[in-house]
Amino acid sequence: MIRERINRLRRCMAQRGIDAYLIPTSDFHESEYVGEYFKAREYMSGFTGSAGTMVVTPAEACLWTDGRYFIQAAAQLAPGGVILQKMGEEGYPTLEEYLERTLPEGGVLGFDGRVICAKTALSLQKRLAARKVSFATSEDLVGEIWEDRPALSCEPAFDLDIRYCGETAFSKLTRLRDKMAAAGADFHIVTALDDIAWLLNIRGNDVACNPMLLSYLTVSAAKAVLYCAGKAIGAGLAGRLAADGVELRPYEQIYRDAAGVPAGSSVMLDPAKVNYEIFRLLGTNVKKIEQENPSTFFKAIKNPVEIENLRRSHLKDGVAFTKFMFWLKTRVGKQPMTELDAAEYLENCRRAQEGYIEPSFDMIAAYGPNAAMMHYSATKESNAEIHPKGMLLVDSGGQYYEGTTDITRTMVLGPISDEVRRHFTAVVRGNLNLARAKFLYGCRGINLDYLARGPVWELDLDYKCGTGHGVGFLLGVHEAPNGFRWKIVPERNDSCVLEEGMFTTDEPGIYIEGSHGIRIENELICRKGVKNEYGQFMEFENITCAPIDLDGIDPMQMSAPEKEYLNRYHAAVFEKLSPFLTGEETEWLRRYTRAI
Repeated sequence: MIRERINRLRRCMAQRGIDAYLIPTSDFHESEYVGEYFKAREYMSGFTGSAGTMVVTPAEACLWTDGRYFIQAAAQLAPGGVILQKMGEEGYPTLEEYLERTLPEGGVLGFDGRVICAKTALSLQKRLAARKVSFATSEDLVGEIWEDRPALSCEPAFDLDIRYCGETAFSKLTRLRDKMAAAGADFHIVTALDDIAWLLNIRGNDVACNPMLLSYLTVSAAKAVLYCAGKAIGAGLAGRLAADGVELRPYEQIYRDAAGVPAGSSVMLDPAKVNYEIFRLLGTNVKKIEQENPSTFFKAIKNPVEIENLRRSHLKDGVAFTKFMFWLKTRVGKQPMTELDAAEYLENCRRAQEGYIEPSFDMIAAYGPNAAMMHYSATKESNAEIHPKGMLLVDSGGQYYEGTTDITRTMVLGPISDEVRRHFTAVVRGNLNLARAKFLYGCRGINLDYLARGPVWELDLDYKCGTGHGVGFLLGVHEAPNGFRWKIVPERNDSCVLEEGMFTTDEPGIYIEGSHGIRIENELICRKGVKNEYGQFMEFENITCAPIDLDGIDPMQMSAPEKEYLNRYHAAVFEKLSPFLTGEETEWLRRYTRAI
């Protein structure tokens, strides 16, 4: 099936004189997770992971993805004959190196200009200029061969009440216009779905697990224009947007309006977010002020109302997860269960919580060796039976009206080896060491990553991903610009100065192919600490509320400060959760939050 699709694409390429065709994992907005309509790379390669770029030439098809997906991609790409290119690994070319080497002199690189950001397209243009490579960007060739392609989503949007978001859209647009004025911009084009949702206090349902509306936004001093499907905005929401100075126009009209921006105007845009087609249509007579969207930074710093709501959402999520953990630990071996059974039970626990909307991403419930694949997702074919031995890793989260949650726990279900216990303890130590950090203002995630990764590196091991990412407020579970990572990765915007009010995950891990995977993840709020003659000290508040499985920990491998922090954390977990549990659940939790 995959081979035939690739061959059909090659025939389309040959008809148009295209020497290589680029298929990213993206929509028209550079979203991390995309709706069914946009899953062209998955359709063409068979690889279902959330990150990857495919290139098809007359001779071969290749896919680049990162270390989270190496195991999964190798298995899924093999049937279609697609070659896996491991990003960041020795012996594998980068995408740019491959195109530079493969495209002929004067060749043509094709892609849909709406799904490649301007930054990537311009970088490729510069890189391939010496070979006189030209672009063909006006056609979606995958769309031509995808006969049963799902329709473009057009779900109703809803108004996010001020009691949840804490700031009006008018106030947010005013702050944005101040930044535009300071930069000398007449217009600002916003294409990132989470930025638009945050600015206008609207949420949608056009991307699974991401409550966003397919839309574009332009802002000037006089007005803002929201481009979206007309039937997505009800009369009540339309009235509120109009009161905030927001005009509605059809979704596709952004391209005509971009081409019509008056010559001599100045347009602020983020080339890493705005697609190449919009960028191209602006033309050369419009001054482009290229910078990160101000709203990206605005929304990363949660206001007091959002923070209090997020505390509520994490309490609810902690109740749900702890009820699930109790069920798992007390029922394993007594009743049949599989990875999908576990995922369904946890989802039902979340659905029982008031204000729950949907998962914040596709749940990972991975038993035994499956957990070595960082982003494994159980299917009917892979669905493993769970037994009273080994471990189950569950990475999951929820979208609540009070915010977005993300939690991972690895739970011991029976006997484990000394090596596995040593790995489990190292991961817990890393999680705790980062959570209890104190640091001077001005530090970035790159300054702190070692606290989490150190205990893993001590074992001559590593994990091929960052240690943590920002989290949105009823938005994407991955949010720029904050994160924890040991080195700068150009394609990741996660290295800003850590500010008070930023939420960042703390999730070190160890993954041993064919054996086991361990990850422990909490969310941290960055807070101000002591200020003295040395400057402003910062610290974290641990907001995730669920037990860390003591059955996997060897206390002898932990320092006194690590054990003291874990004991305080578990005491707080018991105090907060016990009022919402049954008597049997409470007694179980008392044992699993005991001091060590």
